Amino acid sequence: MNQLEQLKQFTTVVADTGNFKQLAQFKPRDATTNPSLILKAVQQVEYAPLLAETVAAHAADGLELIVDQVLVRFGLEILKVVPGRVSTEVDARLSFDTAATVARARRIMALYEAAGIGRERVLIKIASTWEGIQAAAILEREGIRCNLTLLFAFCQAVACGAAKVRLISPFVGRIYDWYKKSAGSAWDESANTLSNDPGVKSVAQIYSYYKQHGIETEVMGASFRNVGQIAALAGCDLLTISPELLAQLQAGEGALPRMLGKDAPGVDMPAISYDEAGFRYALNDDAMATEKLAEGIRGFAADAIKLDKIIEGLIAAA
Repeated sequence: MNQLEQLKQFTTVVADTGNFKQLAQFKPRDATTNPSLILKAVQQVEYAPLLAETVAAHAADGLELIVDQVLVRFGLEILKVVPGRVSTEVDARLSFDTAATVARARRIMALYEAAGIGRERVLIKIASTWEGIQAAAILEREGIRCNLTLLFAFCQAVACGAAKVRLISPFVGRIYDWYKKSAGSAWDESANTLSNDPGVKSVAQIYSYYKQHGIETEVMGASFRNVGQIAALAGCDLLTISPELLAQLQAGEGALPRMLGKDAPGVDMPAISYDEAGFRYALNDDAMATEKLAEGIRGFAADAIKLDKIIEGLIAAA
């Protein structure tokens, strides 16, 4: 049994890609996308006809709606391959606007439903800002399930649990990147691997807290840099993994034991709650989370703008 098969015994494996033609070989249950992954996919030759066809069919709809049509079209193709859910992201430029995030999420879900896809098969991805978490709380009450992304701080996870969001995506690799860069020449790689990896520790803490306090929000580790980080979180509810690392797991034959369990090992953690002021202070007090959240929103927004320009070019050429 290879390592990917072993991992699937106790963790739901999710593919982190917009390239739906890569999915079948790994047999993930779900798939996630983000603006950067969709941008990468639409620039590949094999997806050019799909993009052109979608833009041409909706050329009169206005740019924002055409973008959503493209995102949903990729999601529909992914859902032909995976048996579970696809995550589709709200424009990162709306990360600090609750009302606009809710409106965009409702529209994305309506497009899926118009295509015959039930709400249980779609997760709306939203950045884990205070405004994004409040938007998710509204959407969850309406039966629109959410995936809160760009999550780096414990306070973000606590607020998401309180909002009863369906799933969170704490970013392992980006946390690891920040601490490694911050330490500079003092970084000791051997002392910061597996369970000592700062990104792994963050997700393990969140997982343990949720299980201790009966929080039903699913924890999905994301943004992995190597197979070791994945192995250290084996047993997490879900892990979303790039095709490159899925291939490494599929080729790996060593033992991959469960590291996290539902009995929530570790120290007892008291229940915590945040109002808006408390959340903002706690997030501000975490330099890593503050920097990576801002960087992530900027990066996704930049790629959303690039996608806009590609679509505008197709409209102009039509």
